Amino acid sequence: MLKRFFPGKRILEIICLLVTVGILCISQSMVINASETIGTTDEDRTAIHEPGWAEEPEDLMEQNITSELSIQINNGNGELNSSLRILITLTLIALAPTLLICLTSFTRIIIVLHFTRSALNTQTAPPNQILIGLALFLTFFIMSPTITKINETAIVPFESGELTQEEALEVAMIPIREFMYGETQVKDVELFMDIAGLEWDYELESIPTSVLIPSFMISELRTAFFIGFVIYIPFIVIDMVVASTLMSMGMMMLPPTTISMPFKILLFVLADGWSLVIGSLVRTFYGT
Repeated sequence: MLKRFFPGKRILEIICLLVTVGILCISQSMVINASETIGTTDEDRTAIHEPGWAEEPEDLMEQNITSELSIQINNGNGELNSSLRILITLTLIALAPTLLICLTSFTRIIIVLHFTRSALNTQTAPPNQILIGLALFLTFFIMSPTITKINETAIVPFESGELTQEEALEVAMIPIREFMYGETQVKDVELFMDIAGLEWDYELESIPTSVLIPSFMISELRTAFFIGFVIYIPFIVIDMVVASTLMSMGMMMLPPTTISMPFKILLFVLADGWSLVIGSLVRTFYGT
């Protein structure tokens, strides 16, 4: 039935096959020689043995190529081309949130702001977006001297060609390490140095970055929780006074937090609480 309606189907297939063979014949051929390289020595050849070296059947099972791979960037001068630099930039942007949390003052600020909101018992006021935005701008304010120093000592010389990528990275880490070391407690550094089995002469230069970062994080958590505890004390006193008053009046079914929250907000506003909390929090990074 199909041959009756399509008598030229076989002829069409033959024509397509001939056209494909003609295209393959016209296209340029490319020869790859793995045993010889132009302009290189014998040590640089990818083939280990000469052709026809196998004498036993077992020899054919062995690979006749080396397992080494060498890559030269920009003719071996150590500089990155634009594509690779864009890739590294995108990678750093992806790691920016982690670096922001672990290497700056952001952790202490956001934890203290969270404790302040919890002490006021206002649930979601101010919302998370406001707290995170405030923490970001406060972090930028606190880290401005460090960022300026990084720009002057690492970024500007790197862009002008005075430093290589490795040297610029090492120089850029110096201000960050100095900032973290100033906020890190000695016992936290001793803890991780002891775990790593390293000796410490109580100097910054002898602390590896892999030890300094977790030590800094632990110190930040301890400081932030201590500040949060201090913030909680006056609000706990208000809760206790309200609870005792309600019990003395026989209103045990009324939640004390519902009555105490307006008094907390009133006390916080009258004492200019946000100015006190944020001002005291920022001063902790300046040693005052």
